[in-house]
Amino acid sequence: MEYTTLGSTGMEVSQICLGCMSFGSGREWMIDREESEALIERAIELGVNFFDTANTYSNGESEEILGDALAEYDRDEQVVATKVFFPPEEDAHRNATGLSRKTIEQELENSLDRLGMDTVDLYQIHRWDPETPIEQTLRALDDAVRRGKVRYLGASSMWAHQFADALHTSDRLGLERFATMQNHYNALYREEEREMLPLCEREGIGVIPWSPLARGVAARPHEDLDATTRGETDAFLDEMPYLQSGGEEINERIEELADEKGVKMAQIGLAWLLHQDAVDAPIVGTTSIEHLEDAVEATELDLTDSELEYLEEPYEPLPVAGHE
Repeated sequence: MEYTTLGSTGMEVSQICLGCMSFGSGREWMIDREESEALIERAIELGVNFFDTANTYSNGESEEILGDALAEYDRDEQVVATKVFFPPEEDAHRNATGLSRKTIEQELENSLDRLGMDTVDLYQIHRWDPETPIEQTLRALDDAVRRGKVRYLGASSMWAHQFADALHTSDRLGLERFATMQNHYNALYREEEREMLPLCEREGIGVIPWSPLARGVAARPHEDLDATTRGETDAFLDEMPYLQSGGEEINERIEELADEKGVKMAQIGLAWLLHQDAVDAPIVGTTSIEHLEDAVEATELDLTDSELEYLEEPYEPLPVAGHE
């Protein structure tokens, strides 16, 4: 496993972050507790020390599974991230949603209870809340850091002007600032290169992209996308513009390059992302130990400048997706 410093935090994290959205019973394609714990155990054996979950994943079940599994290991060695904004579906009352002080404080306590932890390493706002002044959100998050409940703060998909406003507000008020950005970025969706990634590089923000394999579109030929349970049942995939414009050709070039190198398509997709200077650690969600092992191997896969250019050349501008 290769490691990197997460933004300006000083924390050393594995270049692969294990995404935990697939843990639990929230969707048909998710895996049960026993399978999830086996996946976490194998990830640790492979050197993964960075795990990302959320209060909303499987109604909090993902946090419970992750916390129980990590309790068997030295907590100091692991970096755990969770999120607030979307509510657990079974607890979707009015004040379980958004980024008010009430929501942040109660959802943080609920997440810590499910994780079985006193402190979470990285607490992220899952989306921007237009109903709550950013000053209120930042003060509540800053208080959580000062109380020792949270070590670092992170944000997720939003417009670059919103993120810039949040960073400026933190600096102006002397509050803890966001240290990471979890945004939508992969070889088939590169709109973040226009504003968000340059902003993150300028501000020393750690970038941990979600959907690094475009929900599987970068991992298998486009004509086989419905070959998996997730491909058949993931309605969110239908909303993504991955195969619009030059997407099909990028998919075919990923397949071609994978065949030439004797590796998996997913490894080419991850290697492309790991070659992007702004990226620290893609968040890889999987239901398979084999796919996890493939992802870890991808950290050692080198692509030449000409190969990177070959994968990138067909890309055309796409509608912004993933901010909602």
